[in-house]
Amino acid sequence: MPTDLPTSRSRTPGTTPRARHRRAHDDAPDTAALFARLADLADGPERDALRGELVAAWLPMAHRIAGRFRDRGESVEDLRQVAALGLVKAVDRYDPVRGAFESYAVPTVTGEVKRHFRDRMWALRVPRRVQELRNRVRAARRELTQNPGSCEPTVADLAARTGLTEDEVGAGLEALESFSTLSLDAELATGEDGPSLADTLGEADGSYDVVVDREAAREGLRRLPERERAILYMRFFEDMTQSRIADRLGISQMHVSRLISRSCARVRAEALGRTAGAE
Repeated sequence: MPTDLPTSRSRTPGTTPRARHRRAHDDAPDTAALFARLADLADGPERDALRGELVAAWLPMAHRIAGRFRDRGESVEDLRQVAALGLVKAVDRYDPVRGAFESYAVPTVTGEVKRHFRDRMWALRVPRRVQELRNRVRAARRELTQNPGSCEPTVADLAARTGLTEDEVGAGLEALESFSTLSLDAELATGEDGPSLADTLGEADGSYDVVVDREAAREGLRRLPERERAILYMRFFEDMTQSRIADRLGISQMHVSRLISRSCARVRAEALGRTAGAE
């Protein structure tokens, strides 16, 4: 008994032969003929106009690639401008004999956006090697935590996953926190009068310099005659005037002034000479 046979192959509901043959992305126009024509044109207005037409035709693709990097601290508009710059480079460097333009343009545009993040978006500049460690550690951590309920991987887990040493993983983890910086005015505790990050930072202590200067002058002071040491003590530690010192010692104020100047010069010269010799 004859049976009815389907006149066409079964297909998934909602699909058509046209949909099956559609390009992977609607923003990949067929511009092979335009690129072939561009390759034959010499520099001039006609070539510039055709070049601009090609850039405009492929600009939606560049915007799509830029959208992959949203929510990384850079505005979408700026990312689109960077991607457009990469597209222009791709158009200028493309050779039709290499194959489809899309296969050449996508990595070119993507690389331009990644280079923008690498060179312009780091608030704290880190070496290229550390940036690469950061990328490997970030990818490994994402892979290890992609399953629901996965625990945060340890440094040892990340090292085993990436093939890096634990020290290298540590450097990569530190770089993960270096992409953006925290304002010194950021409050460390909730509340209007909470301490800020700047409140926790130390500052140079001038007392250390005083200690170094005293130690440097100690030997020179010991070599001075007793009267000169007494004069310097009265002048700089007891805060006596030159007139009072002169009255106590029974000498003129001018003599006191000369002794102070000569003694200070001698101690200074010995201290600087000893420091220079130590260096």
